[in-house]
Amino acid sequence: MKNYLEKLDITIQKYFKILSDEFPEFLYDYINTPEMQKQAGISVTCGTIYSKMYNQMWYSSLDHSVAVALIIWNFTKDKKQTLSGLFHDIATPVFKHTIDFMNKDYEKQESTEELTTKIISESKEIMSLLNRDGIKVEEVADYHIYPIADNDTPRLSSDRLEYTLSNGLGATEKIWGLNEIEEVYKNIEIQENEEGIQELGFKDISVAEKFVHTMSIISRLYRSEKTVFSMQLLADIIKKMSDSNMISLNDLYKLSEKEIIEKIENCSDANIKRCFSIWRNATEIHKSEEKPTNKYFVSIEKMKVRYINPLVKTSNGYYRLKDLSESAKEDIEKCMNYRPAKYTYLDFEF
Repeated sequence: MKNYLEKLDITIQKYFKILSDEFPEFLYDYINTPEMQKQAGISVTCGTIYSKMYNQMWYSSLDHSVAVALIIWNFTKDKKQTLSGLFHDIATPVFKHTIDFMNKDYEKQESTEELTTKIISESKEIMSLLNRDGIKVEEVADYHIYPIADNDTPRLSSDRLEYTLSNGLGATEKIWGLNEIEEVYKNIEIQENEEGIQELGFKDISVAEKFVHTMSIISRLYRSEKTVFSMQLLADIIKKMSDSNMISLNDLYKLSEKEIIEKIENCSDANIKRCFSIWRNATEIHKSEEKPTNKYFVSIEKMKVRYINPLVKTSNGYYRLKDLSESAKEDIEKCMNYRPAKYTYLDFEF
């Protein structure tokens, strides 16, 4: 079945074509496994797409994973690295990093990653395909071993590049179009960083500056008041329902977001349903530096800061953009120094 691409929104199809002119045939079989198809029912927005506070395009965890794989394939033509990119979010539960919030993992947001190897190794379909292709689980289960696929912040990896491109295309907020994405993407090449390790970097300072400017905007959106509030409320709802045996932790990994939302809207707890409905229909969030009373509020002191300080090619070698550009330095500092309001709330008690 090769209709995955055909079912995608035309904008995403064009975006994928930018990432890789060739769509590698071997990916289709892996995409069509139950474990990967489950990711099609999860949005990359961590649940925020379901509130009227947002106007976001549907972009699934599967779409993100395929796009990461296409970036890796474009730059490496290596099947194992490409599959590691495809599988990197296979353990993602509904509402993505919202479940990290439930687990109180605000800063690293990695609390669900340990299940990746387990899910791959327990999949009959994936294991059959890997055996067919002569690939071992350990060669594809941890994309951290491939620096083009993933590396440490603030370096540019395929994963970090992809979610910056797609979130700016409208998954988080519409900031740039396909032409701008193509300009940025075509300027990227494999370079060698300070430690002699391969890394994605830019050929021109001016294009790198455009990328970092958009990255800085998106990074602040990840930590905006309405996003933090939405993720924590969903986390609290899931936790309360789990504690009351209305949802099992297994459901988070087996069901789609649509199915989980149906469980929330049809649960026996009237207050959960009421609060969820208020959030879904809210068009704005309230902010305060003083602690609200008789209201559901969210206050998180430290959150993961997602930012990128890419390499850029110069006549004297490869250097970090922040050391070459004042405008990029300002953008990165805005990103690093951004602080949302201390308290964020809506007018209900949970």
